Amino acid sequence: MIPTKFKFGVLTEKGHAEVRESELHELKPDELLVKQEACNICTTDYQQWLGLREHQGYPMAGGHEGSGIVIAKGDKVGNFEIGDRVSILYDYCGICDNCKAGMITICQNKKLFGKNYHDEYFGIFGFSNYFIRNAKSFVKMNVELSPSEAGFVEPLGSVLHGLRKIRLQGGFDTVVVIGGGTMGLLNAAAARAMGARVIVSGRGEKKLEIGRKMGFEMIDAGNCYPIIEVKKLTNGRGADAVIVSAGTTIANQQALEMAKGQHGRILFYAAGFPLPELNVDSNVIHYKNLELIGTFGSTLEDFNNAGRMLSERRIDVSYLIEEKVPLSNIQEAFKKASTKGNFRISVMLHE
Repeated sequence: MIPTKFKFGVLTEKGHAEVRESELHELKPDELLVKQEACNICTTDYQQWLGLREHQGYPMAGGHEGSGIVIAKGDKVGNFEIGDRVSILYDYCGICDNCKAGMITICQNKKLFGKNYHDEYFGIFGFSNYFIRNAKSFVKMNVELSPSEAGFVEPLGSVLHGLRKIRLQGGFDTVVVIGGGTMGLLNAAAARAMGARVIVSGRGEKKLEIGRKMGFEMIDAGNCYPIIEVKKLTNGRGADAVIVSAGTTIANQQALEMAKGQHGRILFYAAGFPLPELNVDSNVIHYKNLELIGTFGSTLEDFNNAGRMLSERRIDVSYLIEEKVPLSNIQEAFKKASTKGNFRISVMLHE
């Protein structure tokens, strides 16, 4: 039976999330109806719940790390079948200059976190138990992946985008990741899968333990001077590339000193709220041939590559799932997601 209504999680104001219900629109010829199974709470989501992202509006029907099963498709959809497991991408117009270049997360017509789907709500309704979107906005996944694992397509896509920008040389590069949380370890896992030696600098026993279980060289940044440890582990050379996955001033400063003496690359992966500072002598950049690289979002290629890597189990993200919480307890899910030291909280959309 095809549903006519759906339930969804929404942030109504700082510190409050609740479940609401709305009507599903009629399925168009180029659309899929997906029974969403899980949606993981991203840092972007819980930071808005904490009130740290003032540029994002309320009410926010957010969530963008979801996955589910196709239960109906439009007449013009040819590359998906009923029963396929899929993960949602950001929707995009496909005709603006950015979309034509593959940069779908910065589509000029479908704004991230804008009112693209409802006059009342911001967001893409990721925390919905049913979901209708254009078929081009999904990637097919291995049906044997758990729903929570399949939801990692979006964050892994953003990681792969950054790794492409630093021109990772598999088999040669030593990469240091600053930050041992979900995105730090996801960056580390992807860099290792691409052939790099990876060192992770993190704080907190839980993060250090998970990082070690995943097989990484871990630096306990709370009990040592990380810059010295990086130099020790690289025979004084420093890192070919440093990925800043903790949006803090101290992480920014450490990255500048961890990079190797010549032609080092620093990738600023994480946003910081409140805003971190970057204090750098431009002569250092000049004389050390140092590259400071920003990254945000993903291309369509990155999303598709992320789907392949997860489906082929080249990366194991099961370590990064802290807990599964039902949609009916969405307020509690946000509390857990924003608890320092926790990994991804996965909201289960059918109880």
